[in-house]
Amino acid sequence: MKNSVFIIIIFILCVGFLGSLPPRSLLPENIRYAVLAGQSVKVELAITKEAQIRGLSGRSGLPEGEGMLFIFDTPSKKIFWMKDMNFAIDMIWITEGKKVVYIEKNARPESYPGTYFGPDTRVKYVLEVPAGFADKYNLEPGNPVVFTD
Repeated sequence: MKNSVFIIIIFILCVGFLGSLPPRSLLPENIRYAVLAGQSVKVELAITKEAQIRGLSGRSGLPEGEGMLFIFDTPSKKIFWMKDMNFAIDMIWITEGKKVVYIEKNARPESYPGTYFGPDTRVKYVLEVPAGFADKYNLEPGNPVVFTD
C-alpha cells in the first residue's frame, strides 16, 4: 500500500512538471505552413543565403495557396527587389513576434532595377505570395501570423 501511494505521488509530480514546460518550439526548418488572415499558405523555405538571393527568380509562377518564406537569423531591415522575376507578388514583412508590419501589394517584375521594397522596420521573416493575396483576404499590418509544421 505504501509503495502504491509513493508511485501515485511520483506520477502526479511528473505530470505537473511536464505540464509546466513551455510548448515545443517549432524549428525554422520544420515550418511548412504560414497561417495569416484566416488562410493557410504552404511555404517553401528560404533559409540559406543562396536560397534567399535566388528567391522566386526565374520561375514562371506561384500556385494559389503557396508562398516562399524567408527566415533570417536575426531581426534586421530587409529590402527586396524583383530581379529576374516573371510574375507579380505580394510581399509581407513579419516581425520576430509574428506580426505583419508591412505589405507590398502587387510588386511587378518591371519595377526592377529601379525599385526596392521594404519597411524601415526590423523583421525576422518575409513571406512572398501570389499578387492579390493581401487584398483578397483583407490582410493588414498588425495581423498575427502562425507558423506550423
